[in-house]
Amino acid sequence: MDMSMGGMDMSMGNMSMGNGIPSLFTFERMYWAVVGAAVAAFTLVNLYSWCLYQQRLRSTSMTPAKPKAFPFRAMATCTAVVREVANASLPVFAIKSLRIPSPTLGRASIVGANIVVLLVMCFYKLDVSDQWSFENIGYRTGFVTLCQLPLLFLLAGKRNIIAALIGSSYERINWLHRWASRCFLLTATIHMGYWFADWAPYDYIGTKVRTDPITKHGVIAWSILVWITVSSMTPIRGWSYEFFVAQHIVSFAVFIGFVYLHIPVEVKHWVWICVGLFFFDRVVRGFFYLYNNLSILHPAQRKDGTMGKLWALNAELTALPNNTTRVTINNPPISWRPGQHVFLSAHSLAPMQAHPFTISSLPSDGKMEFLIQSQKGGTQKFYRHAERIGMSLPRTNGDLTRGSFTSVAIEGPYGRIRPLQQFDSVVLLAGSSGATYTMPLLRDLVHSWKAMSGQSKSQREKPVTRHVRYVWIVKSGPQLSWFSTQLGQVMEDVARLQNEGHDVSVDISAYITCDDTFTTEQKTLLDAWRSYSTSSSAKHGSVTEVLNSVDDEKYNDYKSEKKFVSKDEKIEVQELDRYSLSEKAEPTSKQSCGPNGTCCCTATIEDEDDDEAIRPACTCNCGAGPSRTESSASSNLNEKPKPKQPFLHPAISVFSGRPACRNVIRKTLEQAYGESAVVVCGPQGLVDDVRTSVVSLSDERAVHKGTGAQGIWLHAEAFGY
Repeated sequence: MDMSMGGMDMSMGNMSMGNGIPSLFTFERMYWAVVGAAVAAFTLVNLYSWCLYQQRLRSTSMTPAKPKAFPFRAMATCTAVVREVANASLPVFAIKSLRIPSPTLGRASIVGANIVVLLVMCFYKLDVSDQWSFENIGYRTGFVTLCQLPLLFLLAGKRNIIAALIGSSYERINWLHRWASRCFLLTATIHMGYWFADWAPYDYIGTKVRTDPITKHGVIAWSILVWITVSSMTPIRGWSYEFFVAQHIVSFAVFIGFVYLHIPVEVKHWVWICVGLFFFDRVVRGFFYLYNNLSILHPAQRKDGTMGKLWALNAELTALPNNTTRVTINNPPISWRPGQHVFLSAHSLAPMQAHPFTISSLPSDGKMEFLIQSQKGGTQKFYRHAERIGMSLPRTNGDLTRGSFTSVAIEGPYGRIRPLQQFDSVVLLAGSSGATYTMPLLRDLVHSWKAMSGQSKSQREKPVTRHVRYVWIVKSGPQLSWFSTQLGQVMEDVARLQNEGHDVSVDISAYITCDDTFTTEQKTLLDAWRSYSTSSSAKHGSVTEVLNSVDDEKYNDYKSEKKFVSKDEKIEVQELDRYSLSEKAEPTSKQSCGPNGTCCCTATIEDEDDDEAIRPACTCNCGAGPSRTESSASSNLNEKPKPKQPFLHPAISVFSGRPACRNVIRKTLEQAYGESAVVVCGPQGLVDDVRTSVVSLSDERAVHKGTGAQGIWLHAEAFGY
């Protein structure tokens, strides 16, 4: 990279190269005009979405999420087309067993447009094959490359200005930061390549690199940029995120230093802009970090005794099934919105580490709660510490038993999602710990319904949502204990609202992919509880069908019964924790019958209402006989004692296998009166399946194209950094 070679004075940045070619500085301003126009366009879309949200909540129509006036119908049609194209995925690249994921058309279009703009500016009115134009191209590409540098810093910050304007958050535009960096590397390589091509006929490249400091600094800067780009790719980034962050910051600092030495005085302001953006982000983050964690700034919580003298936050760590740790911060000093996350650090357990975790509770709970699956590094240390504490320490509300609480710090909250109360119907799909994202969204919707039931008719705002479909996919039954209490409370709240005459509904299904014995036990407990209640002349009726391993006779008897749970009857649900489940048959790799210890449960439940849906789809104990738990329950049933409570609320469907996401979403869309939202959080495979299903259904149903089918908004959160 060299922008001052060939004896040309860099003050030429303000000069034209003739033939009506703008000056080099003009190209820099033109690029930022394009970037500014793009940000402004997305900002207007965000503003329109906010106005639409406010209009729907204040509407007196029976179907506020359905556009009626022609301008709104036209806008809905355009939106549906753009969403369908933007969410469509390019074909997956496969090299033997290696599968390279492809981006969506929306992302590919943004990156492609940026590349086109950059290449046009690099070569506008210049002859790329003319040897005598190589020097001019070298200067032009150098200026165009340098002006991109602030964009990388704008897209990288946690307190992200661009994200705030367009209604997003830093983690959702981080992919754009990475691709902008690759575009930066592209133009930097072109810049260096044309200078080398200019010197090559004279065999002058080696001499120039050895003797000229400016050339040497440019080559070093380019080499560091290559390392930064390569080390930011998913395999290296996922291998050790802490190492990636540390080397990334150090590498960029060194890179900026060599760029500063390489460029002339007239354009050094681009470097200072980057330095200013970096420290602005750090100062703002530091301010909020101190506010979150210094107890002196929160006198109310400090007076309650839930904080230390200096450090504000103490967290309780509890071990849960499936190597999961529940971290609970009581009476937190900050508020947050459902779906947001914070960076959590516990330096006494994992020094110098801060990991992003989704907040699985609501502010109204009076606590900030996280569910953290143990992987390696810091999360493993959390789990081991929780295991050591165990259940041996006495727990009372507000009792900070020595050793049971750990000092922690939080940074955030971060994250943003459109308010779901503006949609007629909502589909929430979660894979494993993705429920920490979707569960607060579900509970927030139910809370908004409860708040609506207590409002007077004169109050203007009310949630639009009528129906919520919630699907949770887990490997083993004990994982359901993470939110069994919350799920049961949701069903009871909805039943109470329905009794009051509110037109709201929630359907919840749990899919267990590697623990067929759990569904059998759940069915046995429900049958035993129903039999006990009937003999006691209690009101009872239908429990939602569950998939279970029973013989055909029991299966037919079960299917022939019509049962309804009385809406005013409170259902007790058995509390599951790590210790109560320690004796149960929790699936492990030894019980799995797939290759390399993987699970063989690959059957897909196409239709939950089909009779075949409740037959056993698979088993992971490789033909083992009936579980000990089932025989024990049967024995208790014969003796007619009061049986154990079921693990889940009876209105929650439990299936063994995997859901057909397309069919789940389709059923919700078919009953929707207005725009619907589909939110998914989980492994990349689940996210891709849901995205493909949404695009396919939008095209199949001809959304907002004269068929009456209403719009679909998709929000996807995949695991990973």
